[in-house]
Amino acid sequence: MTAVDAIDPPSHAPGLPYPRFLQARLVQALADTPVVLLHGPRQCGKTTLARQVCEPLGYGYLSFDDDALRAAALADPVGFVGDLPPRMVLDEVQRIPEVFAALKVAVDRDRTPGRFLLTGSANVLLMPRLADSLAGRMDVQRLHPLAQCELAGRAGGFVEALFAQSHASPGRGGPPGPEDGPAFGLRAYGRLGADLAERVVAGGFPAALARPAARRRYWYRAYIEALVQRDVRDLRRVGALDTLPRLLQAAAAQTARLVNVSDLAGPFQVTRPTIRDYVTLLARLFLLEELPPWHSNRLSRLVKTPKLHLCDTGLTAALLRVDAATLLRERELFGQLLETFVLQELRRLASWHAEPIAFHHFRDKDGGEVDLVLERSADEVVGVEVKAAATVTEADFRGLRKLQAAAGGRFRRGVVLYDGERALPFGPSLHAVPLRALWELGSA
Repeated sequence: MTAVDAIDPPSHAPGLPYPRFLQARLVQALADTPVVLLHGPRQCGKTTLARQVCEPLGYGYLSFDDDALRAAALADPVGFVGDLPPRMVLDEVQRIPEVFAALKVAVDRDRTPGRFLLTGSANVLLMPRLADSLAGRMDVQRLHPLAQCELAGRAGGFVEALFAQSHASPGRGGPPGPEDGPAFGLRAYGRLGADLAERVVAGGFPAALARPAARRRYWYRAYIEALVQRDVRDLRRVGALDTLPRLLQAAAAQTARLVNVSDLAGPFQVTRPTIRDYVTLLARLFLLEELPPWHSNRLSRLVKTPKLHLCDTGLTAALLRVDAATLLRERELFGQLLETFVLQELRRLASWHAEPIAFHHFRDKDGGEVDLVLERSADEVVGVEVKAAATVTEADFRGLRKLQAAAGGRFRRGVVLYDGERALPFGPSLHAVPLRALWELGSA
């Protein structure tokens, strides 16, 4: 039992109503690959999903959060793995990296698909020795906290709609029409209003959502404390462990802003390189990410600094000690958290999309920007701008038009997500779309 489990046992147990739409991809991976790694932040539902998929198939289960088990595996990794049953779930494998070489030996002797399902709460792929040991033998699946469409119990088709082929002819004249966006049309959705702020501060961690809103902040405090005391110690030696929770709080205040290590380092008595190392460490634990800039040879005046985003807006709101009412009063902060909310929703939807999707942001030195740029394959680019307001104007498409010009024939669609009532066309391949479409738009 982990420190967090002792505070709040996993609430997303079998029988609860939330489907995990990554499940189909996980089953497919187990059917054709010897080792499957399911990774993501702690308490996002990895263990529950792994057991739901594997227990009916007769898999055994062991967790390296068990100190005695971890000691036994560390004493003789090859013998430990050699004695395992034919099919096993090995939970929290980042806690014993020595087991990866032993897994390689076992898989090279028997490449039966689905031999091992590993789960990890740290990104072992960033540790070259470990990633290389299972190259060609392992399929990697990323599980995120719950998406809004999973909470609603319906499959989301928003990413498919973003990349759907438009009937508009590039450069055609005349006013825009509904044929420019067959996936969005002119459908009415209805405003979210205060419910949007509630969704943002709730986030998607199953155990936090199981608690009353007033109690979630306490769960997140225990969550961060457990991560620092256990997973950080496992990954590296940190001189001042108390710095990390405060650094994460500082990062929360900068979510959806360009990375500024000097600003992050300001309150601490440590060097900028040390803060940079700590940011990388927090990224390895899936707590934050640096969203890279989108590049094009067509434009040389692009800002090439990444943006900082936290992994979940429920965690972000808890770190900042804000609730929905605060966000509705402080509109700039609401805009920041909403941008992170949309990024993480799209990442969650993309995680079970048929093709890999890369995420970026766009900004040029003249002030043109697009919050999110999604790139599928080498020739499909989509831009998404995020607004907390209920109205949208032509000026809101300024950055998207710059992205459209820079991407040229690769540009598929530009969308301004806003808290309005109706999807509306704003020109060839440009649309204003209500935020509700993120989880209410059906599968394409």
